[in-house]
Amino acid sequence: MYQTFTLQEKVKQISIMLIPILITQLGMFAMVFFNTIMSGRYNASDLAGVAIGSSIWNPVFTGLSGILMAVSPIAAQRFGEKKNKEVTSIVKNGMYLAFIIAFAVIAIGSVLLDPILNSMNLPQAVEGTARGYLIGLSFGIIPLFVFNVLRSFIYALGKTRVVMVILFCSLPINFFLNYVLIFGHWGFPELGGAGGGYATSFTYWFILAMTAFIIKTKEPFSGYHIFSNLQDFSWERCKEILKIGVPMGLSIFFETSMFAVVTILISKFNVTTIAAYQSALNIVSFLYMIPISISMAQTVLVGFEIGAGRYKDAKAYSWLGIYLSILIASLTGLLVVLFRYEVAGFYSNESAVIALTAHFLIYALFFQISDAIQATAQAALRGYKDVNISFIITLIAYWLVCLPVGFLLANYTSMGATGYWIGLTIGLLAAGICLSMRLIYIQKRKFARAEVREAG
Repeated sequence: MYQTFTLQEKVKQISIMLIPILITQLGMFAMVFFNTIMSGRYNASDLAGVAIGSSIWNPVFTGLSGILMAVSPIAAQRFGEKKNKEVTSIVKNGMYLAFIIAFAVIAIGSVLLDPILNSMNLPQAVEGTARGYLIGLSFGIIPLFVFNVLRSFIYALGKTRVVMVILFCSLPINFFLNYVLIFGHWGFPELGGAGGGYATSFTYWFILAMTAFIIKTKEPFSGYHIFSNLQDFSWERCKEILKIGVPMGLSIFFETSMFAVVTILISKFNVTTIAAYQSALNIVSFLYMIPISISMAQTVLVGFEIGAGRYKDAKAYSWLGIYLSILIASLTGLLVVLFRYEVAGFYSNESAVIALTAHFLIYALFFQISDAIQATAQAALRGYKDVNISFIITLIAYWLVCLPVGFLLANYTSMGATGYWIGLTIGLLAAGICLSMRLIYIQKRKFARAEVREAG
């Protein structure tokens, strides 16, 4: 990363960081995509089982990974301040937290998995697939969490292309393992949808090994000596990460758990509705990779500029990311609405599932724009390390707007499952507006004097 002076230079820098992050996010999403597509081709029950398993796993993974994502803005600010030794300490202690969190998830999951699934009263085939899928994923929890810390370190230095290459190398492995483990080809066991969980876990170990090798041997990463003197544990560093990371993680958790609860509520409908909802959600989640990638670049750049004391540039990057995200979300959402039947056809061979998926996708345009605003506004605030109010805003928007509105529309009008999509859109838009207002407040009030000093 480097200091920029014009809007054109800022667009160039955010694009240079954004494109590899986007390709990386698409690569990680492709693993879920392979699971969903191949499970749907296997049969509808396995697709529904993977949907239920994902709805349980995603809030846990994204919420806890959100804690570890705090490494990125903290390290970026230290990098901007040219405090390289503190960058190293932050990353090392982030890895300690990753191990602690991973072991805790495995222990708690082994106790709670069966009670959670039994309480949902799922068809036996769907429940069996969901259980097998989650057990398979559990083997990849440790490498996934450690990789997220190392990825945050790489992003904080602005070297986003490295992670992109690693993900590219891992995709053929993931595709092959999904194929042979779901369908049982070439002598491998036929595990159905559960095979996708094992395939993903094996891939995470490969990704972690490649990432660690590059950080250990290649500049500029090797100069930070991340893997030397690993006994350098500091509660102060861990507390610093947790102070920023816990509100970040909770914000992400409440968003993803909201989607999980909607999936569970929709499970009372038939298998066709569950499969169609999961397919539609998979499509909009795929498109969400664009604003989430912009938000990752945005957090690092804003943090870097804050660390360097360039508050005017931090403000410019904040709004540049938001405007860019809205523009792209509008275009992609419109394309999905126009070609919704063709897109839905990728996910199922069953005409009823395709028709219902296409119906859900009608709301994709407004959903995408709302989600883009809230994701990038929240990312800019993370760059300022302003996370506590964001957490409260998202908690209220997701659980006191999204779910109640969706539930009322789905159960007390003729909309049925469609009501949940409208509720989600309204809640995300409310979050986006409130987070943007908070960003304006931070920039106008808290940093006004600093900006005046910088301009002078």
